[in-house]
Amino acid sequence: MSEAFVLPNPRLPLLTVSWNLVEGIIAAAAALVSGSVALLGFGVDSFVESTSAAVMLWRLSEERRERRTLAELEKLDRRAHRLIDLSLFGLAAFVTWEAATALLNGERPQPSPVGLILTTVSLAVMMWLARAKKRTAVALGSRDMEADAFQTTACWWLSLITLGGIGLNAVLGWWWAAPLAALGMTFFIVKEGRAAWRAEDTCTFCH
Repeated sequence: MSEAFVLPNPRLPLLTVSWNLVEGIIAAAAALVSGSVALLGFGVDSFVESTSAAVMLWRLSEERRERRTLAELEKLDRRAHRLIDLSLFGLAAFVTWEAATALLNGERPQPSPVGLILTTVSLAVMMWLARAKKRTAVALGSRDMEADAFQTTACWWLSLITLGGIGLNAVLGWWWAAPLAALGMTFFIVKEGRAAWRAEDTCTFCH
């Protein structure tokens, strides 16, 4: 058995899946109403993150049931995360294209009160989850949980960037702030994907 997944319970991965699903649905709906590419990218990233956390839940369940060998689990886990990483790179490319197009065409997103509330709440939730995962990672010596904490911290930065972009648009009427925030968002999406692909277990932004 791998100690990286020996957790007292699946509470943290389950909370991550649940929150990101709710967050993604609300953000995507708000993006369609307001026409904000920043909110759209934020919402789609939430769905990707919920998938990543779901893989961790599946791995934990399989290890506890001892239905597969550790080698089989490692192989399936790597394949699943490779697909997730590729989806992050695809998301970054999509957001870059949409944001650049919005800037060039002068597309003005509408202010989104729902988006403002959602990203503000997300800042608090992501911070709490990241800290809880880091504490768990230290207690268990789990590199996988530490990497998951990195992903959650990246989500916190995405929340902050999105809030800044749609906030400036809503308060000051700076329509270009939202697509610029979307472009800034791609840095963290790509960073997250590269870190997971290379199995990095440290977080540049956590310290």
